[in-house]
Amino acid sequence: MAQLPTVEDVARLAGVSRQTVSNVINTPGIVRAETRERVEAAVRELGYRPHASARRLRTRTSSTIGIRLDPLPRGISGAIQDRFLHALTEEAAARDFRVTLFTARDVQDEIEQYRSLRDGADVDAFVLTSTAYGDPRIDWLARERIPFVSFGRPWGAGDLDDPDRLWVDVDGRAGTALATRHLIGRGLRRIGFLGWPDGSGTGDDRRAGWRETMREALPGIADAELAELSTETVEAVAAARVAVERLLASGPELDGLVCVSDSVALGAMMAVREAGRPHFPVMGFDNTPVAQAVGLSSVDQRLDEVATGILDLLMGATGRRVLPHGSGADPLGHRLVTPQLVVRRSSHLAPVEEADGTRPGDHTEEKEEQ
Repeated sequence: MAQLPTVEDVARLAGVSRQTVSNVINTPGIVRAETRERVEAAVRELGYRPHASARRLRTRTSSTIGIRLDPLPRGISGAIQDRFLHALTEEAAARDFRVTLFTARDVQDEIEQYRSLRDGADVDAFVLTSTAYGDPRIDWLARERIPFVSFGRPWGAGDLDDPDRLWVDVDGRAGTALATRHLIGRGLRRIGFLGWPDGSGTGDDRRAGWRETMREALPGIADAELAELSTETVEAVAAARVAVERLLASGPELDGLVCVSDSVALGAMMAVREAGRPHFPVMGFDNTPVAQAVGLSSVDQRLDEVATGILDLLMGATGRRVLPHGSGADPLGHRLVTPQLVVRRSSHLAPVEEADGTRPGDHTEEKEEQ
């Protein structure tokens, strides 16, 4: 069996000392760019991988990122969490990092878990999910100067550009705008929206994308008319079905429907078919396996890009260790990922099949399987 390359092999090929190789791997910022590039080239050529366990002992770090396993219902909503955790774990492993999951009863218990894991040196950083307005977890971590990145914007006034509050999010406004433009491009005009109750940062952002696109497409449309075209529901298939049944029965004529998530879109699909409108187009958001199974057009969040953005903010684009909180290593301090519309047969049911006015690359098309 061929012997694995060592630090000495890298040092010999790069023409530097063993300590210089160690510095490039562990603290690259202190090494001159020319020397660093030479060492990195030798690492790539030899296929050298640092011994993670030895490095943890030497640096007194855990090479571990902690994230709470949200108590989301399994099924449609849980599928998004599963995909994100898989993407984050895979991207972290490429940097010799691990992801540890923990549970908490509520937000305050989650903060106590942060404290315990920090005090025990069990993790180097945290990733937050399900952010909300005035999120106490973000305030606590920033105050304690613990490295973290949130998947979801801080949402609080003045927090979005705060260098102490790093975040990655999917541009929900752009996603629902893509879905709305897609239906308008097929000759439809009265596009409704099924969203969550006001007060959810993510939900409000997605509703805004639909509203702004409708105003662009229908200049002069009144706020009252837009209000008639939309309704809200909780994140549940059955509740969404009832909400759409009521919307269809209330009088406003709809040509199509953009939904805040695949869960509510599935309920909407049930409602329109029960109403005898099997060709009524419905658009979802999240691109879950359920959307693919039932032929639902949906907005894909590009969770691989989200995971990469989170680790880039924590470690730098090529780093392999967590940077100190507030280091200011990233001038932007956040990433806003542009989603992609995946078009399936549900939106092909619109009466006009023609160019939809979206930009190239805004959406992909999947053929219906025979």
